[in-house]
Amino acid sequence: MVTADRQDVGKAGFAAHTRGRKFLPVIQRVLLTVGILLVAIFVGALIRGELLSRTAMLSFEAARRKEMVAEQVNPGGGGSRVDFSLWSDKRINAYKQSLAQHFDPPLAVLRVPKIHLDVPILEGTDDLTLNRGVGWIVGTARVGQAGNIGIAGHRDGFFRGLKDVGVGDRMDLELANRTETYVVDSVQIVTPEDVSVLRSTSKPSLTLVTCYPFYFIGSAPKRYIIHASIVHSAELYSTAVQ
Repeated sequence: MVTADRQDVGKAGFAAHTRGRKFLPVIQRVLLTVGILLVAIFVGALIRGELLSRTAMLSFEAARRKEMVAEQVNPGGGGSRVDFSLWSDKRINAYKQSLAQHFDPPLAVLRVPKIHLDVPILEGTDDLTLNRGVGWIVGTARVGQAGNIGIAGHRDGFFRGLKDVGVGDRMDLELANRTETYVVDSVQIVTPEDVSVLRSTSKPSLTLVTCYPFYFIGSAPKRYIIHASIVHSAELYSTAVQ
């Protein structure tokens, strides 16, 4: 009797052990699945946080651009950075009148440290646009892309200071996600018909165009051309998740 009972207990233990071994792979799969899900959630949270950070940076830059424009369109305000010391009275009045008009955010900001120029680059070269800032010349390389970017400005307004800019001087193009630095490599005086100065280039470059002579009364007969080539591009932040 005792032997039979022991055999029954042994059989029951063996059956329980067998069932445990059968359930073990299931438990392992469940734990593995849970582990994978937890890792996926963790990685997803990291990616989401990175994307939110990048989005916040983009929003911040866009807001900063708008703030910069707002400062420049308030010549009477304390935050204005527009220097009218070289401007003609006619151009100052035209600039002030342009403030009542709506403009899209600038494509970029052109800075020329030597002459303390800090001006938004707007799209187009009509009179209203050039009263408000400087204009990207349609048909040249798009601002922020490789090639020769043409930028026009009034000789009695924002671009009058170009008369004091020479070969070797620096200028910066501030974009939404980076700042590009250029160095002037040539200064030319050409006729209005000479559009070769705007020809495309393989290397990123800037061509600034204004009328000449700077103090000519009436319609100026020449064009003053400053050409600069890129020497550095500094990313403010990456636009792609690594």
